[in-house]
Amino acid sequence: MGQAGDQKTGRGRLIIISGPSGVGKSTITRQLVARRAETYLSVSMTTRPQAAGEQDGRDYWFVSRDQFHQRIEAGTLLEYAEVFGNLYGTPRDKTQEMLAAGRTVILEIDVQGAKQVKAIYPRATTIFILPPSGKVLAERIGRRGREDGAVIARRLGGAGSEIAAAEQSYDHLVINDDLEQAIREVMEIIDNAPGIDAP
Repeated sequence: MGQAGDQKTGRGRLIIISGPSGVGKSTITRQLVARRAETYLSVSMTTRPQAAGEQDGRDYWFVSRDQFHQRIEAGTLLEYAEVFGNLYGTPRDKTQEMLAAGRTVILEIDVQGAKQVKAIYPRATTIFILPPSGKVLAERIGRRGREDGAVIARRLGGAGSEIAAAEQSYDHLVINDDLEQAIREVMEIIDNAPGIDAP
């Protein structure tokens, strides 16, 4: 099929990448998009406040809770979840459009969202990014400087249960000990992922 999926039949690849906060999944997904022109990174919708330096439509689609609930009722989200008090979701239309064009679509979403997407797209490939250790994860979250101690503790607590769930349900686990090695592993998984039909 080659790296771009199957352009003739419109069978793209749907890749779900998850992992705890601070594990480096955003860095990995950005590298995949930079290295492969056919790769499309889905932009999530969120009710969380826009941070300094973030751009609407590039980092997230920033919407109110009312707007988000309207999307849920209209059925225009592929998946959604509440995470640390904020709603996050994946717009359905762009994902379907890119799959129909034979593109590789990457969803960077959490374990809850991945289950919802797998129910719609059973042939989606799931990849969970693991930290080399809990200590390293704590150091990475602390270095980001975006959260206070209570939030960091809550994220680390959530990471343990998320990792346990992922070990049961994800197709592939990739340890991000060496970033370049992790990127190569993910690219190899994508190359061997099945094409899927957009419903």
